[in-house]
This record gives sequence, C-alpha cells and structure tokens, in this order.
Amino acid sequence: MGSVAEQMVEVLSQAGVERVYGVVGDSLNPVVDAVRRAEGISWVHVRNEEAGAFAAAAEAELTGRLAVCAGSCGPGNTHLIQGLYDAQRSGVPVLALASHIPSGQIGTGFFQETHPERVFTDCSSFCEMVSTPAQLPRLLRVAVQHALGAPGVSVLVFPGDVAALPAAGPTGSSHFLTEQAVAAPPWGQVRALAEALDGAGTVALFCGAGARGAHEEVMKLAATVYAPVGHSLRGKEHIQFDNPFDVGMSGLLGYGACHEALHEADLVLLLGTDFPYDSFLPQRRVIQVDHDATRLGRRVPLELAVHGDVSATLRAVLPLLAQRTDRGFLDGMLARHARALENVVGAYTRDIERHTPVHPEYVAAVLDEVAADDAVFTVDTGMCNVWAARYLTPNGRRRVIGSFLHGSMANALPHAIGAQLAFPGRQVVSMSGDGGLGMLLGELLTVAKHRLPVKTVVFNNGALGMIKLEMLVSGYPEWGIDNGDVDYAAIARAAGIPAKRVTDPAKVRDVLVEALERPGPALVDVVTDPNALAVPPHITAAQVKGLALAAGRTVLSGGVGKMIDLARSNLRNIPRP
Repeated sequence: MGSVAEQMVEVLSQAGVERVYGVVGDSLNPVVDAVRRAEGISWVHVRNEEAGAFAAAAEAELTGRLAVCAGSCGPGNTHLIQGLYDAQRSGVPVLALASHIPSGQIGTGFFQETHPERVFTDCSSFCEMVSTPAQLPRLLRVAVQHALGAPGVSVLVFPGDVAALPAAGPTGSSHFLTEQAVAAPPWGQVRALAEALDGAGTVALFCGAGARGAHEEVMKLAATVYAPVGHSLRGKEHIQFDNPFDVGMSGLLGYGACHEALHEADLVLLLGTDFPYDSFLPQRRVIQVDHDATRLGRRVPLELAVHGDVSATLRAVLPLLAQRTDRGFLDGMLARHARALENVVGAYTRDIERHTPVHPEYVAAVLDEVAADDAVFTVDTGMCNVWAARYLTPNGRRRVIGSFLHGSMANALPHAIGAQLAFPGRQVVSMSGDGGLGMLLGELLTVAKHRLPVKTVVFNNGALGMIKLEMLVSGYPEWGIDNGDVDYAAIARAAGIPAKRVTDPAKVRDVLVEALERPGPALVDVVTDPNALAVPPHITAAQVKGLALAAGRTVLSGGVGKMIDLARSNLRNIPRP
C-alpha cells in the first residue's frame, strides 16, 4: 500500500500535476523520494522556495491547471509566502506542501519550529494539517478541490515523520474539477442594466482580467452604445487588441484618454475588474459586472450591481439595447486619446541612436517588435510594469503576467521558469529590473541547471526606479535606491548562460534578435537611463508640487510604442458625414 508520501504523490498525479517546485529538506525527504520514484511527475529544483511558489503561480495562470510547490519545515516553507500571496491574489490554483517538524516535538520550541497552519492562513483559501495517516487521501483531495474551485491557494501541512508512515488505506480515485460553471446573471439585473445603458447620455467601459474571453461581446457593446473602452493592466491583453474603441489605461501606469473618458461619461460600466485604485475611478453613476459577488461595490458606490460572467452578461443584454446614432462622445475621446499619445511618443524616439544611457522605452518597443506573436512575457514589479503596459502590443495570443495585484519584487524570472516548463516550445521572455533580478539572482542558476530557453532582458538602470519616482512625487530626495553598477551579463555567463551587455542603443535590436533566436537560455543586460521615469496621465496638485520640490531630475512621461499607430488608425476609421 506504500507510505503516506507515496499516497500524496499518487493523488497529485490523479489531479494532473506534472511537477513540484521546491528545495529539498529533511522533513520533505519522504515526499521528494516518492516523487523520484513516481512516473509522470518530476521535482523542479529551484534556489529559493519563494521562486518555486512564483513558478507554480505562473504555470497555474497560463494553464488553468493545479500547480504545486513545496517547502521543508520552518524557513523552507515560510520562504513560500511571497509567491503564495501572489497566487492567491491573482486567483490561480496552487497547492503548497508545507512539511512540519516531527509530530512529537510540536509545541516544544523545537529546532525550526513554526506554526504553518497559522502562518499561511492569510495567503490561502484552505490551510489544514495532517496529523495521522487516516486523514489521507481525503484531506489532500479537499485541498486540491479548494485550490481548483476558489480558485486560489491551498496549503497542506504535514509533519515529516507522518509522511513517512505507512498509508492507512488504499488511495482509490476521485474526479477533480476541470471546468467551472459560468455565472449567468439574474434576468432582473439584465433588464436593469439594459435600461441604465439605454437611458444614459454617454457611456464608457472599463475592463479588467474578468473580461477574458469576452472580447467579441465587449466590442459589440461598445459599437452599440458608442462607448470608449479603457482597461486595467490585467485587462490589457484581453481587450486592447483589435479594438477601435480603445482609449488606453487608467491608474498609476496609465496612458491616453481613459481617465477622462471614465470621469466625463454619464455612466461607467466596470466589466470584470476589481481595480484597487479607487481614486482613479468616478464615484458616481457606476455599474459593475463581476462573476464574484464579493467584489461588487467594494471600490466605489454602485448604481447597479450585476452578478454574472462578463461574456454571459453582455450576450444577455445586447439584444435589449437600441443602436445609438450619436458618436460624438466616442469620437471626441478617440481624438483626445490620439493627442495624448502624440504628446509623449517622442520620449523614446528622439535621438535614440545617440542617447546613452539607452532609453528603456526604446528597449521595450524593440522587444515588442522582435518577440514572437505568441510570446509569454513575465514582468518585474516596478518600472518594467510601465514599459510592459505601454509598449507590449497584445494580439490575442501573447500573454503578459506579473505580480500585478500583490506587487512583489523579483517575480519575473521565477514566473518565467514556471511558464517555460509549462510550455517548453513557446518563447518566454522575462522583463527583469536590475532590482528584481538581484533579489532572486540565484534563479539564474535554476535556468542554467534545467537548460530552460528563458530569455531574460535586464532593464539595468542601477536603481529602484519606481521607488525613485514615488519619492519624487512625494517631494522626498532620492535616497537608498542605488543598486550599483552591476554587470549581470558577466554573472549570467559565469552561471553558464550566454549573455551580452548593451550600452549602445544602435546595438539593441541585433542583440535582442540574436538572444531570442538562440536555442536555450540567454540574457541581455541593457544599461538604461536611470532618469527615464513614467508619470501617470492624471496626477494631483500635491504630486506636481512634489515633483517641483524634487527638481533637478528629468522625469519623462514615457512613450507608448505601437499604440500611437492604433490611435491614429482609429481616428482614420471614424465615419465622416
């Protein structure tokens, strides 16, 4: 019948798990050895359990399937916390196996003792401890189903000695959730939504990650009520492509006319977004549609709350709407959007062949041009978020993932590891800041060890750029943000990864193309301008005052890559009387 650990691995295999990310340790040894002997499931050795949790989160987000990470007792499993918070807040199915000290020592202050069943409660939707073999396989199946059903993080805690005991009974089998039901909105809410949309003078749409799979319906709604369409960062990849109604993005990383459209419309419809920055949202005449009823109205007061899947809700309401004839509001916002982009596009195009250090905007724009049409981009928190938001062009096939809700540093390379293992034949590009890469630098060794064809592009400005900007807008002098002049290409080469350092903007394109086309891993370390920062499209008077107080620094509003071409195209397509 085997051991408890063998039973655990068998249940994971039944759930479709192909790999476990982690660092081996004594209390985990029974599980690690069971993985070693099992078929169809492998152990992925990372250098830090935090990276293992991030890698699992990326795999789960891209595949929709359960992904697993593990940590040994004490520091081993507490290292998981950062990546698990990221997975929980992103709503992706991850199971963490957290081994514990010997069961007879719990509560005695034993070596490496923590209380993981308490520690992980806030970053999971399920966290329980296995005390006896009789609790398995049932408790593990409950943990798996919680992760898949929430979706979110489940944590199974078990003392290492319990994992080594003989199983109490046969494993058997059980069917796990593979597809969730679609939340259909109540008919009364659909009719109320139709009445509100028809009764509003002007309408604007703001879409988040919950609009995934609803691109066609969103475009039909925008065409029916002539509404400008804005999006959050997580909504960008699902909404911006093939969108003649696009007015950009709102928020701290925003651009274009999205902010104006939301605040000047008579009615704003939030579609699948739990956008946290309520100061960027209008506080009146707002309707929200979300499949998760707990999110309705928690950012702004609502005129109407609609509980339902975005696609299903729009399919239900569209037949009830009258086709509008007045495009004035939409066309005016499209024109303002184009003007807003025209005013900042020169930030990365002017003197690019001579400007050193290299404009980071230019690097992102070139990367967008030369990367594969189905590339997966993983993006570090900080200024890399800005360059990804403004320069990566979505097309319905590309994916852009990051720690967009938890905002953890150092996520990009670990996310890339999980993405690449999940899709070994797909191009995966880590947009790493020098601060983020330095924080989990050991994961370059993970990439080298497993010969993962991850392409790491380092935006190396020698500073914590986003913190620098936050200091500037708050009126503080920059201090404590210097990362030093580090040659990450030399470090990568020492780890066995082909790498080049770029200081000449004229060489950026050729080096990026070479790295992307090379089989196996590659790293490009681009020395970028530390003064190239990005200011949101709408800032307060206090922030303007802060920038003035911190005079002496060049703050660029940032270009917008191919989005200016899209905006110009949309203007050309406006019907003329």
